[in-house]
Amino acid sequence: MHLLNCLILLICLVGPSWAGVHEIWWNITYVQNANPDGQFPRRVIGVNGTWPPPPIEINSTDSLVVHAFNSIDQPTTLHHHGMFFNSTSWFDGALGLSQCLTFHFQVDTSGQFGTYWVHSHAHGHYVDGLRAPVVIHPTKEHYSYDAEFTVVLGDWYHQQHDILLAQYISTSNPGGAEPVPDNALIYFSQNGTYLPPIPGTHPDPVTSAVGFNQNATINFQPGKTYRLRVVNTGAFASFAFWIDGHNMTIIEADGTDVQPSPIDTLKVAVAQRYSVLIRARTTRPQTTRDSYPEVNDISLVPINVVPQPLSTRTIVLLANFSLMTDGTNRAMFNNVTYSSPLVPLVLSELTTAKNATVQSEYGPSTFVINPFDVVDIVVQNADSGGHPFHIHGHQVQLIQRTSNFTSTDKNINPPVVEGQTNPMRRDTVQVPAGTAATLRFVADNPGGWFFHCHIEWHLEAGLAVQFLQQRNKPPPELQAQCTADGMPNSGNAAGHQSTTDLSGWPLGPCPTWNCGGEIFSGTAAGQVVITRNSFLNYYW
Repeated sequence: MHLLNCLILLICLVGPSWAGVHEIWWNITYVQNANPDGQFPRRVIGVNGTWPPPPIEINSTDSLVVHAFNSIDQPTTLHHHGMFFNSTSWFDGALGLSQCLTFHFQVDTSGQFGTYWVHSHAHGHYVDGLRAPVVIHPTKEHYSYDAEFTVVLGDWYHQQHDILLAQYISTSNPGGAEPVPDNALIYFSQNGTYLPPIPGTHPDPVTSAVGFNQNATINFQPGKTYRLRVVNTGAFASFAFWIDGHNMTIIEADGTDVQPSPIDTLKVAVAQRYSVLIRARTTRPQTTRDSYPEVNDISLVPINVVPQPLSTRTIVLLANFSLMTDGTNRAMFNNVTYSSPLVPLVLSELTTAKNATVQSEYGPSTFVINPFDVVDIVVQNADSGGHPFHIHGHQVQLIQRTSNFTSTDKNINPPVVEGQTNPMRRDTVQVPAGTAATLRFVADNPGGWFFHCHIEWHLEAGLAVQFLQQRNKPPPELQAQCTADGMPNSGNAAGHQSTTDLSGWPLGPCPTWNCGGEIFSGTAAGQVVITRNSFLNYYW
């Protein structure tokens, strides 16, 4: 266990001139007896002895300073979902052994604004509550409205994540049935503060400052127009969202402002975000829904026009699940399940010299991409359920969907249409069972970036790959973190100066029907890890 260790990351949203600084102190702690659904008190991971962690709401001209101290008994991370972290993937927050350093670093991002969220990307901690909404306001909003609220949706488990994970990835669960949430949560924030419970209600004392579910409400005034930022912070469940007697219009998805798109029921997959406009009415007839269709997001049109570039590379990823040789059920891309290597990707890339671009150094779950390649990720979902696929460090253009990727009928499985003037852009794309989606992005953000299913159980089961783009040099303190913890900090994924020797790396398991070839599991790029009893200070 390390003594007080400081980490300072400077991230400026709009460049070196800071219009204002918002400083927040987060002591990441366990909170006992949290009971937001009123049905079962349990231990959660909160901030400053309270739960849920506070919402973050700033302007794009601001700089946010967060000082995070880890008081729990495991390393944890903070991943700002949807933020690019240009050229500094080691600060993206996906767990990858980068620990215990002291330095200053500044990153200019691309002036992002919109609806995001922050959550742990380590040990399933966000399932246990380490998650909160993030709103970044531009200098001028494209749409006008009278007021706005953030609607936080999430599934809720009464049991701890580590216990559920042990039950899920188990020889006693060969069919791979995921842990089913015990309940759902809905709560609201405005202006960086959660809304309190309805007056006269008596919620559980530990979570009594926030209104949850039947104790939560938003007060609308008839005739006024409201923006609702809807965020799914769950680990497994999608949500269907509507308001009886009111029409909704989508105006944003995953930080991308879009042209108005009317919708009756808003289906929000895990990790997705939407903004809708609603004009309040006096009458509210109750309605029911017989079905909950997916949002036709490929038809959404971004306000900021970005033409489709021509693709220079295609990566096909077949997603499926299988019984493995160890008796557990795992997820795979291209019949390979994912697990962390011994050396973080960015340190392997830094320390393997002339072999840094040799893909075998990292194995088949890491794809080495040339600078500024235009990459098509063709995700083919062979599973019986839908998956929300999330890319770190980028947004993708949603180029094509096909309802059956095995079909030879071009009406069902059409070829990609080139020359699209302004395809939809987002960072989390739902791919229903049996379908495929073509996602295009430009490899213009140096570093290592995750691509994975955002259902937490599926990520834990191995449904992930890594993209390595362009060489960049992480701070030297990054290597010292691994050394301090007795872990290798150089060489290939197994810590060797070799393009073929991966000995000592605990690989696999592999499918019972395909276990004769190379088995590889990828890596989270060397990332910011908040070790036990340590500080993390980072700046936007």
